[in-house]
Amino acid sequence: MGVEVGVLLSEIATSDTHGEDSPYFAGWKAYDEDPYDAVSNPSGVIQMGLAENQVSFDLLENYLKQHPEISNWGSGISSFRENALFQDYHGLKTFRKAMASFMEQIRGGRAKFDPDRIVLTAGATAANELLTFILADPGDALLIPTPYYPGFDRDLRWRTGVNIIPVHCNSSNGFQITVKALEEAYARAVAANIRVRGLLLTNPSNPLGTAITKTVLEEILDFAARKDIHLISDEIYSGSVFSSAEFVSMAEIIEARGYDNSDRVHIVYSLSKDLGLPGFRVGTIYSYNNRVVTTARRMSSFTLVSSQTQKMLASMLSDREFTENYIKTNRERLRKRYEYIVAGLKNAGIECLRGNAGLFCWMNLGPLLEEPTREGELSLWNLMLHEVKLNISPGSSCHCSEAGWFRVCFANMSQQTLDIALRRIQVFKEKRKTIKGQALL
Repeated sequence: MGVEVGVLLSEIATSDTHGEDSPYFAGWKAYDEDPYDAVSNPSGVIQMGLAENQVSFDLLENYLKQHPEISNWGSGISSFRENALFQDYHGLKTFRKAMASFMEQIRGGRAKFDPDRIVLTAGATAANELLTFILADPGDALLIPTPYYPGFDRDLRWRTGVNIIPVHCNSSNGFQITVKALEEAYARAVAANIRVRGLLLTNPSNPLGTAITKTVLEEILDFAARKDIHLISDEIYSGSVFSSAEFVSMAEIIEARGYDNSDRVHIVYSLSKDLGLPGFRVGTIYSYNNRVVTTARRMSSFTLVSSQTQKMLASMLSDREFTENYIKTNRERLRKRYEYIVAGLKNAGIECLRGNAGLFCWMNLGPLLEEPTREGELSLWNLMLHEVKLNISPGSSCHCSEAGWFRVCFANMSQQTLDIALRRIQVFKEKRKTIKGQALL
């Protein structure tokens, strides 16, 4: 049967704010149609647009082998009944307690989390959208420093009707957020008669792979207080900072200030990145605002995490010996992988922003652009995707105000695949250099 023509659908169904036409998503489509495989398709597209952590997956698999009881029905039919029947949308207390403990561990014990303030959601995507629904009305806006994760255009705008006002940061100071940039973005919103309801940070940053300094975080919180707006701190990469000492959570700032202005602060976390479990869809909202916690819990009934998932992960995250070893080993492996790709790119004559976190690096291909514009960047991205067969994310899809920057993911593949990707980049760079040299003759 064909699609019926002329039948009206909702504004959401017909809206183009989902962002599927972005190069970020187009690159994924190209990969899906021609995926690299060392044996069956060695000339295929290598997926470097997916921020997925597979470098420590063996630690999870080994734990499950050693503790098979946590991934089955335990005591049999009675346990099956317990998992299968009605679940309170507050979530299992054992799991919320384990999540709070894990979040504290990641921060080196420098911040405390109350399990009763943790609201469970089906991933960070759901958490951020849910918070947007609670904090802003259609037509209102959130400020977001650039470059930012391309998925925010979908997550925060599509169904909520809320606008995003970019806070433009640049390479002159390593894309650090400044009060000047925040004030300018806020002024643009006021001039357009758009009410700003909040500011969303990603700390550590996606796509930059950098943690925000304590001084900058304090300035951001002061800004939010002056403007009387909310502050969402998306900290899903907090356990992927190469050293815990290099990461400061907004929770630490709040505690150090005696919880002054805490009712405007909300922290988002997920197990998708640090623990490498995106398929489990486990996210959390941690808010210091009682009304936000209550409302988020009511709304979380639309984005529940299964009882089976909660029970299994509660056991794993409650094992202190396992979590301490995992956090330490994962950080070290990510650091080594990051240093490896940065050295490989440098060997090819390509520089990256100095990072200390995440599953990616922020690569500067500005010198290879035919023209320093968005069009020039997308032309180069198209060559990288279809000629070099690498799916990397152009900075323009992250709303970067400078042409030539690309996010390159390195943790979702084997070392061997990464080596092949680096060789492809080096060959491409040499080819571009030759072409440019001939053009000058």
